[in-house]
Amino acid sequence: MKMIVGLGNIGKEYDRTRHNIGFMTVDTFAEQYQAKFKQDGPHKAFVADLRVGTEKVLLVKPTTYMNLSGEAVRPLLDYYNLDVADLLVIQDDMDLEFGKLRLRAKGSAGGHNGIKSLIAQLGTQEFNRLKFGIAHPKHDKQAVVDFVLGKFGKDDEPDLLRGIDTAQKIIEDFAAGLEINELMNKYN
Repeated sequence: MKMIVGLGNIGKEYDRTRHNIGFMTVDTFAEQYQAKFKQDGPHKAFVADLRVGTEKVLLVKPTTYMNLSGEAVRPLLDYYNLDVADLLVIQDDMDLEFGKLRLRAKGSAGGHNGIKSLIAQLGTQEFNRLKFGIAHPKHDKQAVVDFVLGKFGKDDEPDLLRGIDTAQKIIEDFAAGLEINELMNKYN
């Protein structure tokens, strides 16, 4: 079994914001497999389960808001008796150009509060991540929080869709059993 966690914030006001690219990515994957998210209250998440080939896959959207994402992920890993190696976290990353994807097997939070929460709850920095580039604000005076909680524009659409499409292939390959090093060689 594999667990794919899309990071984001719940609520309509956060739909299509840069910080919610993780949610958008797992939503697209769920649609592709006609899987429905159901609220899993005890685990503070929306969860959809599906099969990719013979592998069961859990798609997870924490309901804790971004900064407490680990509070949903750790209990789900424990409940399903999954190893951290079976986890892939999809996050936004300001240090990558818009639409660019980068896989990592470990690393610091790099200022990302959702990743900080995961590191704290998992007790390790060694977990698989798919970073989705959202770039930096175009204006020096724009606050980071306003930028990441800002919505994608029409000009962003082609790169956004291209990135989400590639992310779908990465998720499928991860679910099919490709190791993170193989995925990095194929996609980075």
